[in-house]
Amino acid sequence: MSRMIGTVSRGVRAPIIRNGDDIVEIVTNSILEAAKDDGFEIRDRDIVAMTEAIVARAQGNYASVDDIATDVKAKFGGETVGVIFPILSRNRFAICLRGIAKGAKKIVLMLSYPSDEVGNHLVSLDTLDEKGVNPYTDVLSLEKYRELFGYEKHTFTGVDYVEYYENLIRECGADCEIIFANNAKAILPYTKNVLCCDIHTRARTKRILKAAGADVVLGLDEILNAPVNGSGYNENYGLLGSNKSTEDQIKLFPRDCQPVVDAIAAKLKAATGKNVEVMVYGDGAFKDPMGKIWELADPVVSPAYTAGLEGTPNELKLKYLADNDFSELSGDALKDAIKEKIQQKDDNLVGQMVSEGTTPRRLTDLIGSLCDLTSGSGDKGTPIVFIQGYFDNYTTE
Repeated sequence: MSRMIGTVSRGVRAPIIRNGDDIVEIVTNSILEAAKDDGFEIRDRDIVAMTEAIVARAQGNYASVDDIATDVKAKFGGETVGVIFPILSRNRFAICLRGIAKGAKKIVLMLSYPSDEVGNHLVSLDTLDEKGVNPYTDVLSLEKYRELFGYEKHTFTGVDYVEYYENLIRECGADCEIIFANNAKAILPYTKNVLCCDIHTRARTKRILKAAGADVVLGLDEILNAPVNGSGYNENYGLLGSNKSTEDQIKLFPRDCQPVVDAIAAKLKAATGKNVEVMVYGDGAFKDPMGKIWELADPVVSPAYTAGLEGTPNELKLKYLADNDFSELSGDALKDAIKEKIQQKDDNLVGQMVSEGTTPRRLTDLIGSLCDLTSGSGDKGTPIVFIQGYFDNYTTE
């Protein structure tokens, strides 16, 4: 009889990770102990995933607000800096903004509207319609924004991010001017030195500004992309993917993750004889239907993973087969026909009707989302996720 259980995702508890801890040893031992404690068997193509946070913590990949300020001042000259398209987040961006403000005399803060890149809304689209504002063309001053929309607070946090960011900049000793626009070139009448704070659209934003004659154009990925006074850094992503650690310190996105996942896979192979896939994950890639927030504030879902997690799913749509190819069958005959179809499926189903409706996303993005939802971001204490049966299908015994 076919196995009745498909994919299982388990959150695995681990010690609190500190700077200098052996992350490879901790993750491997945690999985082996969990298997013994919960009575499950580790199998080939199981998946072990760990949050980017514990990898970065073990690496000691931290930096201070002053480190950010030093880098910003060195790269922009310490005068006026246009800070455009930041996300609205106390955890993700506010502490970075403190460092940026400390490294400049004036910040011209340009916020996208009605929402930031990941869906945190300043105002609603309905409100823009009501006020006759066109977000594609209209550039609003702070005074005009207040006149039109007043003091809106974030649905979940209760924070007026416009006021919060303005006060934060001024408290750090910089002058502040705020405008609202969605065209990157709207910043250029104010300053030609621009720090692009968008995450997934940063390459386009930089290209547009450089073509329009900006002098210095950098992204958050180019701040702390090398050590400053011995600080942590990330050569690929800089400040992108960072989180607040303390009031004066950030934890950066981890670096050099590939050796970590490869070493864990090797240790699990030595301990169990099984070929286990391993990955590091950050934010999942999904959207909240109520708050409209797209979860992916990290630059990527997974900065490193073993080779078996490369690619996208190659799956048939069972309900399509049942309703079309085998509509006249039922019971065991239907089951056997579908199993045979799965066993004979092409290696690449892209464009075929029989795969329509399956999820054509990268495996690491799908699995990372599953992991993020399993581990949560609060006090579950399960920064490691163990997944079984992800690569099973209807024919798996």
